[in-house]
Parts: sequence; structure tokens; C-alpha cells
Amino acid sequence: MLRRKLLDCTAQLAAEQSVNAVTVQAVAAAAGVTKGGLFHHFPSKEKLIEAVVRDQMEQFDGAIESHLADDSDNYGCFTRAYLNVVLQLGDNPLFAQSLSLTGDPMLCEIWSDWLRGRLARHQTTDSSIELEIIRYAADGYWLTDLWQVDNDIRREREAVRLHLISATRKGG
Repeated sequence: MLRRKLLDCTAQLAAEQSVNAVTVQAVAAAAGVTKGGLFHHFPSKEKLIEAVVRDQMEQFDGAIESHLADDSDNYGCFTRAYLNVVLQLGDNPLFAQSLSLTGDPMLCEIWSDWLRGRLARHQTTDSSIELEIIRYAADGYWLTDLWQVDNDIRREREAVRLHLISATRKGG
């Protein structure tokens, strides 16, 4: 319960203020515990940040799984699930900002390991260069959300999502 609260407070601080606002004192205060209470669950700020990223990756992975379960077309199924989840990140600033914490090399490894595993699992359905490029396009759109690019200089998210989803279908 307290561990969950610490993770949520950390993610919220990062999303609302910045990664620099994530200090042990700030997280402890936001969670209503002492620094000692925080250190009981996380031995360092780095371990806390790592736990937040792992937690966000578990949520991300769960959302991917949900979309995969609803997709009856094998070709491009992982890419479609990835598109649907990534293009919803802009609607969840806490999630998007928490994932942006992965600038640290060790935390980037968490992302790389996850993606490596997913791509290996979907080797037969999602290994084409076309599908890889589509996933990169989704990543780029997510970055425009993260960087708060004005909506008047980019296409509407749903139009982009539908266009990219169409491109994941054979003959699309």
C-alpha cells in the first residue's frame, strides 16, 4: 500500500513538475511519510526511479496485452497494439512523463530488454521493416505530446492512428 503510494507520488511529481523535482524529501512529503519510511521500501532515489519505470512498463505491457487479445489478424498484431497504446500516452501525462524518466542508461536497458523480448516473441508477425518504421512513427508522435508541440502544426492523433493502423495490414 505505501509502496504503491510512493510509486504514484514519484510519477506524479515527475509529470507535474519535472524529473528534477523528484527528490527523496519531495516524494516522502507528497506521500505523507518520513524519508526513513521511503528508504524502508527503496534504498535510494535511483532504486525508486527504477521501480517507477518498471511499474510503468508493467502497465504499458498490460495495455499491449489487452490490445493483442482483441486482434484476430496475426500480421502486424504487435505493431497495432503498440500503436494503440503509444498513441494514447498523450492522454495520460503521468504515464508519458514517467516513461520519459528512461534517459538514464540503466533505465534505458529496461525499455530495451522489454522491446527485445516483445520483438522476439512476435518475430513471425512483426519483423518487417515496414512495421518497424510504423512503430518509429508512433514513437515520434508520442514525443510531440511529451514536448507539447502545438496541435495546430501536427495532424490530429486519431487520424494518425487510423492511417498507421491501416498501414499495418497486408496490402495496406
